[in-house]
Amino acid sequence: MDQQLIETVTRLVIEKLKAAEDGQTPPAAGSKPKQETRKYGSVKVWNHVVEEQKPTAERTTAPREAAGAQAAPVSKPAAQPVKGETEGKKSGIAKPKNKEQLATLMKQTPARIGTGRAGLRPKTDAWLTFRFDHAAAVDAVYGTVDEEVLKRMNLFSVTTQVDNKEEYILRPDLGRRLSEKSKQILRERCKSKPKVQIVVSDGLSSQAVEANAEDTYLALVQSLKTLGIETGTPFFVERGRVAVMDDIGEVLEPDVVVLLIGERPGLVSAESLSAYLCYKPRRGTVEADRMVISNIHAGGIPPVEAGAYLGSVIQKILKYEASGVSLVQKEQ
Repeated sequence: MDQQLIETVTRLVIEKLKAAEDGQTPPAAGSKPKQETRKYGSVKVWNHVVEEQKPTAERTTAPREAAGAQAAPVSKPAAQPVKGETEGKKSGIAKPKNKEQLATLMKQTPARIGTGRAGLRPKTDAWLTFRFDHAAAVDAVYGTVDEEVLKRMNLFSVTTQVDNKEEYILRPDLGRRLSEKSKQILRERCKSKPKVQIVVSDGLSSQAVEANAEDTYLALVQSLKTLGIETGTPFFVERGRVAVMDDIGEVLEPDVVVLLIGERPGLVSAESLSAYLCYKPRRGTVEADRMVISNIHAGGIPPVEAGAYLGSVIQKILKYEASGVSLVQKEQ
């Protein structure tokens, strides 16, 4: 299916839902929505949709009716700038050798090119912007997820064996294991042996969870419901690593674990979410058995689209009873 068509349909659905909430009339199909420079948290994110289209990550808390539709595999298209972000982006080089080529390159990537130098050092504006974006990335790592977000998603919290953020960064192994108290809580509150267990974790970006986890989660739940796939009791893991899904598998014994977790922040976006999937994860599971859908954010894969697509991936995992490299081999 045409990837551009998928994004267009997703955008129209979200606009209609948003308009219904606000009591407004949605824009007609084919009309050009007003362009705006969007900022999430403290970092601007790169828009991957063509300039004539509006970014698709308008946040709403209502369930997405159309999210249950199976999306086609997502291939990340070439980055396209948001109008206003690159048009006002000035080169820091006073007399570039090829001004036109430099301008073209600056429009095609969010990378820091053409910033110029002041002797051996970066120019003041470029340096301050770098420090600002770096600070936003640090905030994403050391921040905590707003309790209101977890309440809206109806998630209770458990913890790993990590006591604080400093230990979380220095001891990845402790972030891969649930505390004994958390294991007991899961046994008491969660459904045992579900088909699919959905888990959310802050990981290395609390901002990713706040900005994108809710939309992704709602779309995923709707997709699984449409496909008739049973889900377990969802919950939130504080300071978790990807392999914490192995401990969860040992305790609850689900067929598939889906972990929505914050990615390591960069200097373009500090709000990127990843969805890891694994068939019957247990202690000793190798990384080759895990699958990931990454770059879920406003400038990458739209959260609603990612949630719908995850449903079709889970259906395939259950059909072949495998994930990762094993799934690829069985499909051939």
